[in-house]
Amino acid sequence: MNGLSEDTRSFVSEHRSDDIRLLALLVAKYPNVNKQAALTQISGWQALKNKVPTWAACDALLYPSHLSLEQCSSELAARYKVSVMESKEGRRDKLTDLTGGFGIDCAFLSSLFRQADYVERQEALCDIARHNFPALGLTHITVHHANSVEYVKRMPPVDWIFIDPARRDGNGGKVIAISDCEPDVSALEELLLTKSRQVLVKLSPMLDLVQALHDLHHVSEAHIVAVANECKELLLVLNKDCDIQPDEIPVHCVNLGTDQPPLTFTRQAEREAQCSYADAPGTYLYEPNAAILKAGAFRTLAYIYNMVKLHPNSHLYTSDARIADFPGRAFRIEGWCGFGKKEIKDLLADVKQANLTIRNFPATVHDLRKRLKLAEGGTTYLFATTIGQQKILIRCRKCTN
Repeated sequence: MNGLSEDTRSFVSEHRSDDIRLLALLVAKYPNVNKQAALTQISGWQALKNKVPTWAACDALLYPSHLSLEQCSSELAARYKVSVMESKEGRRDKLTDLTGGFGIDCAFLSSLFRQADYVERQEALCDIARHNFPALGLTHITVHHANSVEYVKRMPPVDWIFIDPARRDGNGGKVIAISDCEPDVSALEELLLTKSRQVLVKLSPMLDLVQALHDLHHVSEAHIVAVANECKELLLVLNKDCDIQPDEIPVHCVNLGTDQPPLTFTRQAEREAQCSYADAPGTYLYEPNAAILKAGAFRTLAYIYNMVKLHPNSHLYTSDARIADFPGRAFRIEGWCGFGKKEIKDLLADVKQANLTIRNFPATVHDLRKRLKLAEGGTTYLFATTIGQQKILIRCRKCTN
């Protein structure tokens, strides 16, 4: 571990699987160990061991501060970006990553290219990248300590650009508009496309998809990426020759780390999709995964899988026959009722704990759980929602296959 003393390296290797809170007290007993450096390396490895296992397996890596690790891609998400670029035609000789960060996306994407440039404005991250890339065998990546906007103005043309603008304002708050990110990709779009025919933009999942598709003028496709049902990224592919109308841009919804199939739709198709609404819950209840919920493919989902929706705003679906490949969670309904005291008592007579979800219902999970006097957990699932004009409570059990 470059830059660490032998004592510090030994301490990190010996204790990297230990409780970091206890180590903060233990390390004080080792005067020759750099406490802050040791704890940063150990906590970094612990954060990465499941998120990016390929990197965590390399003992020679150095780790940055917690914030840089928090914002970096998981290995699943990074490999998905590789598949997005790989599916496109054209040369793949040189890549430029304008917002290098910890370097995970750059490292995985660089596997498609003969050369890659990593650009990062934080010198400490550049130093880490200069150490880590060779340790990973990535000798074809050149590290540049530079401001991305200034760099792109003077860089030669490349085959692909990757950019992941910072998603926090100067006070540490999260931002939800492209124009509030740093750098502002909407202001840079035309310049980026003079330097590369294709650009892959990674944005916060907090951003509004419809607004993003209108803010940028050369989007050829969008990807909503969830990992284990947690929405992580909004990816936009910019193509110099593309002028698709926002409502006709294909949107791909994926839930990585599951066997759920992807779903692709357009906003135009969503508006035109036929969708029926249920009078009562059927045998099965379905909850879409996080990527589909974020994308808003609600009518499309009902049309593709031949289901009925409970309510235009509930985003829950039902069917009498089981749909095996539904992209989300499936439940077998055991009963349902309105919110009269006696009917709730009858429905939950033998239930002491349950997993409670709110969908289009005028209460919080906390308040409803308190009202129902139920502990959290167990194998019973309850959905408080709306069907037609009625507020209902659905009791069900999760389908396991």
